[in-house]
Amino acid sequence: MQEPIDLGAWLVEHPAASYIMRVDGRSMSGVGINDGDLIVVNRAKEPRAGMIVVALVHGDRTLKRLRYVDGRHWLVPEAEGFTDILVDEHVQIWGVVVGVARKMA
Repeated sequence: MQEPIDLGAWLVEHPAASYIMRVDGRSMSGVGINDGDLIVVNRAKEPRAGMIVVALVHGDRTLKRLRYVDGRHWLVPEAEGFTDILVDEHVQIWGVVVGVARKMA
């Protein structure tokens, strides 16, 4: 490497509006986000269709891809065996995932 990399500066565009969360579950394993990984979440970034978001659904946190189908927003898993969730008044988007980290040994 020619120069050191500051991972915090590279991953966190809005420090006051960002947080790190540990993933609990495998619903996003199809895109390489696995149980136990750390994700960087940006609350300042506007969630749009196609982005991976953290949402609160009936009081439980979930990590899914935001999709827009037939005039409705859905939270869609990226692994088999999980169901889509309609975004309604019981769903709050807590931020957009902007990074993922894991230890390799």
